[in-house]
Amino acid sequence: MAKRLLPTLNRILIEKIVPPSKTNAGILLPEKSSKAMVAVGPGARDKDGKTIPVCFKEGDTVLLPDYGGTQVKLGEKEYHLYRDEDILGTLHD
Repeated sequence: MAKRLLPTLNRILIEKIVPPSKTNAGILLPEKSSKAMVAVGPGARDKDGKTIPVCFKEGDTVLLPDYGGTQVKLGEKEYHLYRDEDILGTLHD
């Protein structure tokens, strides 16, 4: 049974992406990782009940603080839930 988690309010589901640690030629690379958005909630509500949309979209690669978020395990994969204000920025090529 496949599970899909849809975040509520201004929460964002993040998956850690670990690049290969060795090139095709066998050169070892230092361990680096980035984070990619898997799912984004609709946004928080203001005092009048209007939705304030999240400024990120699924597929964005983001910079996160060292600590925080809530770890979630779905099947064999591990994810993290963060609020949109906890995300430090997006990474662009």
